[in-house]
Amino acid sequence: MENNKVTTEAKKATQYIFLVCGLAISSWAPMVPFAKERLQLNDGNLGLLLLLLGAGAIAMMPLSGYFSRRYGTRIVIMISGLIAAISLPVLLLMPNPWTMGAALFIFGAGVGAIDVAMNSHGIHVQNRYGRPIMSSLHGLFSVGGLCGSLGLGLLMRAGLDPLTAAILISVLLIVILLWKYSSLFSKQQEDEGQEAHAGEENKVEARSGWFSRRVILLGAACFAVFLSEGAILDWSALFLKENRGVDAELAGVGYAAFSIAMAAMRLLGDRIIERLNARSVVVGGGLIAALGIFIAVGTPWVLTTLLGFVLLGIGAANIVPVFFSEGGRLKGIPASTAIPAISTMGYAGQLAGPALLGFIAYHFSLTAALTFTGILLLSVALTYAFRKPGV
Repeated sequence: MENNKVTTEAKKATQYIFLVCGLAISSWAPMVPFAKERLQLNDGNLGLLLLLLGAGAIAMMPLSGYFSRRYGTRIVIMISGLIAAISLPVLLLMPNPWTMGAALFIFGAGVGAIDVAMNSHGIHVQNRYGRPIMSSLHGLFSVGGLCGSLGLGLLMRAGLDPLTAAILISVLLIVILLWKYSSLFSKQQEDEGQEAHAGEENKVEARSGWFSRRVILLGAACFAVFLSEGAILDWSALFLKENRGVDAELAGVGYAAFSIAMAAMRLLGDRIIERLNARSVVVGGGLIAALGIFIAVGTPWVLTTLLGFVLLGIGAANIVPVFFSEGGRLKGIPASTAIPAISTMGYAGQLAGPALLGFIAYHFSLTAALTFTGILLLSVALTYAFRKPGV
């Protein structure tokens, strides 16, 4: 009974950590227009800065895995969470692009590290809990995305300056981290659970799994889906402000609409995937997501643009869980090798991919950059629809 109580408390704590991560990274979305205007950046230069945010995250992901195995995930969650929280308001203080780039790299490092650690911790809790919880955990991440994208704008609408609003969000993140730290599994608890679920793995396969055609295919598909999420995070506020005439204080509503739709679908995700087969979820979801992008960029009205962002959230929500589940069942490749490889390629799309869109926006337009994202999602749906089983 005591063990069940500890596991339940750990599950609740992990939900809060996913909320913290979503809240932290989405709070950056409404800051983008302010940063661009204050530093007098064009789309190409802004893209370079966003690339540094992604570079910081991706650089820390392998290190986060190493430190999690050595010291336990809750230590990594606490330290990386504090780094992300403290650096958030600092993003509004940097006086030039060089210092801004450094701050974004540090912020990205904190977000990337906590992302890997909280997902690893979620797996430990799920193994002990005995029921699927990962989809709902990612749903809480999306809820955090909603709160962050709307919260900063509402605080500014209430009369606070952007820096004060960011500091209040930062304090909230730190309070949650300190409050839930003791409820997370210790390294000893994680080790005990891992021993119960351990199995023999082929070392040669573990090394070669990163280069397996099946892993690369799933990773590339995850890259495209995560890139669409990153595009909305980093570019939706700017698109609404510059292309649809929305006030800067309310420009975060695009990411909020996307987050509401994605959060709702992810919270229902386990039941949806059980009721429908994986192919239907991926193909149907990819087509809906691509249609959403095309509506958002192809119609001139704010409401239809927001509708497009909602459709993107609905369609993309449960594609990645299907890919992760499939990666865990690949024959001849241990799940402990396939999942990190697919995750790394996927998160590269979310964190570094939108920087690539900056170059497209600079040379063509932001509309063209977002349209490219829709084409990628359409490609994912069609590739999965005509893929041979087992490939």
